Amino acid sequence: MTQQPFTSPTVGKTINRLRKQKQLTLDQLATLCGVSKSMLSQIERNETNPTLAIVWRLAEALDQTMDDLIRGEEGAHSLSIAGGSSIPVLHDPEGQYSLTILGPSDLVNEIEWYELNLKPGGVLKSDPHAPRTNEHLTVLEGEVELITGDEIGTVKHGETARYRADKPHSITNNTDKTARALLVMMMGR
Repeated sequence: MTQQPFTSPTVGKTINRLRKQKQLTLDQLATLCGVSKSMLSQIERNETNPTLAIVWRLAEALDQTMDDLIRGEEGAHSLSIAGGSSIPVLHDPEGQYSLTILGPSDLVNEIEWYELNLKPGGVLKSDPHAPRTNEHLTVLEGEVELITGDEIGTVKHGETARYRADKPHSITNNTDKTARALLVMMMGR
């Protein structure tokens, strides 16, 4: 069976960064992993794609996992802070609510989370989501009425409601103060 090359534009850059962090020359890394110096140089310059076997040998020599090499810079930093204008906010056309999108876009098909600000008398109505989708609503300020299918409940400050979101549902603020909540949607699988 012929090994197929692994295609990732970040592998070469990651190997170069890790090699330099460990203060290794190309010759030294070639000796450690059993890959020629010229092949390593080509990989680092993204002129060739290594096979999975070579990625495995490089991961072992650099004391990393294959996943670390494949994820590249994404895996090099574990802290990411977003704020201000980089966080999108959805506004209801009638001005009844706003949804601040807190989750990263790469998880949108798995999990989404929002900060919901619901003005007095405001209603957030939702059509059914995909089958087996669930929502978790934690009220941070105020209280809201939750309707999901035929069920109705009041969720007060500090409480969390968990409910199926694969049927029509709505969140209503029947009070005279703005309600604020964290809304997490877990897509059905």
